[in-house]
Amino acid sequence: MNRTLILLAALATLVPPHLLGEIVDYHQHLYSPEAGARSTPGPAGIDAEYLISQLDAAGISRAVVLSVAYSFSNPNKAQVPDEYGRVKAENDWTSAQVGKYPRRLIGFCSVNPLKDYALGEIARCAKDPNLRKGLKLHFGNSDVDVDNPVHLARVQGVFRAANEHGMAIAVHMHANIDHHRPYGEKEAKVFLEKLLPEAPDVVVQIAHLAGGGGYNDPAADAALQVFVDAIARKDPRMKNVYFDVSGIAIPGMWEKNADLVVKRIRQIGTSRLLYGSDAPTPDNLPKDTLKRWHSMPLTREEFRAIDNNVAPYLRN
Repeated sequence: MNRTLILLAALATLVPPHLLGEIVDYHQHLYSPEAGARSTPGPAGIDAEYLISQLDAAGISRAVVLSVAYSFSNPNKAQVPDEYGRVKAENDWTSAQVGKYPRRLIGFCSVNPLKDYALGEIARCAKDPNLRKGLKLHFGNSDVDVDNPVHLARVQGVFRAANEHGMAIAVHMHANIDHHRPYGEKEAKVFLEKLLPEAPDVVVQIAHLAGGGGYNDPAADAALQVFVDAIARKDPRMKNVYFDVSGIAIPGMWEKNADLVVKRIRQIGTSRLLYGSDAPTPDNLPKDTLKRWHSMPLTREEFRAIDNNVAPYLRN
């Protein structure tokens, strides 16, 4: 081996694994001032310029920006005037922000799947070059209950629409936690058996390893076990299913279950896992989130594989 190869091999043992290739953050958010006022970021919101500065600080090349337009139709918050108008405005604002950095940011439209205007908004977003890659759904924020036949039918229609428009689906599938909606094995089986068949041709990205953040929720693990078992038996409905690890490494919310989380990651397989960090709020800056993620007891090779995965919806 010549001296150059020896030097490169030595450097490879020193450089953090995510710096050995391009890393994509598959779970990010921007907030307009209006959306920020309804959520954690506050009235200043979070714009693309700020997000790019934080990605640069973390050494992250690109990010998938999941619109938070659904937050204007949260049934457990005060209603806003012209709700659909606000939803459209937030999706359009996100599109404009993403359009400022087309080589760095990829936008996903979002909508509450239970709303009468959901299918129309998906069709509108599908025509927007900055949003047509995908659709973000948040079952918790939208208070979706897949055990409710009316809710299930609505969400099935949304999955069909996304599939018809060729839009990947990123879904926070954990039911609303604050109101103790049912969630676990039963609901994951509904997702597997009733929703995935409606979107057979597009990527379905299940956020937070099927949980709501951290990994100390037995119900979330029971839900994830349904998918682990389906993968093990080579269930064809899992063909295009991926999981993002956004929010898993929250301090104090995973350490006691470290061995379990690693076991689940290995059962899923690193090729199905996508790195994500969630909104770049002061307590969740990308550089800090990436560092926390790398504190998990995975091998160097596993981190490298997950950090450098490229989702199918970014390959074309």
